[in-house]
Amino acid sequence: MVGNNPYDTLRSAAKYVRRFRDKVFVIKLGGEVLEHPPLRRLLAEQIAVLASFSIRVVIVHGGGSELDAACRALDIPIEKKAGRRVTSPQVLEAAKMVFAGPVHMDLLADLRAAGLACVGLTGVDAGLVHAHRRPPMAVQVDGRTELADFGLVGDIDMVDPKILHHLLEGDYVPVVAPLAGSDTGAIYNTNADTVAAAVAAALGAEKLIFVLKVPGLMEDLADPTSLVTHCDVAQLEKMEKAGRLKDGMLPKAKAIKDALTKGVKSVHLVSGTLPDALLVETFTNEGCGTMVERSPLAPAAAASQHAGGKA
Repeated sequence: MVGNNPYDTLRSAAKYVRRFRDKVFVIKLGGEVLEHPPLRRLLAEQIAVLASFSIRVVIVHGGGSELDAACRALDIPIEKKAGRRVTSPQVLEAAKMVFAGPVHMDLLADLRAAGLACVGLTGVDAGLVHAHRRPPMAVQVDGRTELADFGLVGDIDMVDPKILHHLLEGDYVPVVAPLAGSDTGAIYNTNADTVAAAVAAALGAEKLIFVLKVPGLMEDLADPTSLVTHCDVAQLEKMEKAGRLKDGMLPKAKAIKDALTKGVKSVHLVSGTLPDALLVETFTNEGCGTMVERSPLAPAAAASQHAGGKA
């Protein structure tokens, strides 16, 4: 624990600054946080601090709540199964309007105001995210298995990170909206958590960070003291099997596992509503959210660092 001397704080943070210099962080910003302008601006300022320490940041954003609002305004039915949206042709048109429109532009504007040179993209741009239409699949709905057709939802075939490398080398921050394309010209709505995990894997990212409204992974959403500060893939799967992961946390859990098994070193879940949560999670040993790794920490390491620790 760092003492009250501000220079102790600087010395403690410096080791993380050195460790993460020139490393890639993929940060996924949830729509439930982005819809609040003051929170969005505070997040932009924190991301600017990370970039000032030569951390190479790629942002992937969602916008599910804004898409729901647009669908309601346009009288388009909203349907979700097992935490995932069913995308009809009408919903896809709304998604194009929202993800590449106000959600995207407002975030870019706040990042610019924070001093970042950022470039907005979708997965369609430069063939960034290649996808095919998801076939009907078995899902659990209210304790029973049913075959679900998710409509114009894309399952990712590959991520071509060439455009991201080009932008990062030019000191730009890529900001990616969750639309994917196919070589035949089709456009698909693609889960932003899935896009973030695939992008992080393709870039060999040091960290994938999910910014949420909640403090992190919770044993019980109704109990703020039930934060899981550190876990591995096996523990995450146990929580899933026990039914402790609900709704949108289910696709997030899959994205976490995919990222870790494909080489991302650690995944973090932090609150976008807590002051400086991104910075605390990155530059302190204690952290403030949940850190997920592929394998358990060795006993000695586990004893010496809290879940947010940055090993």
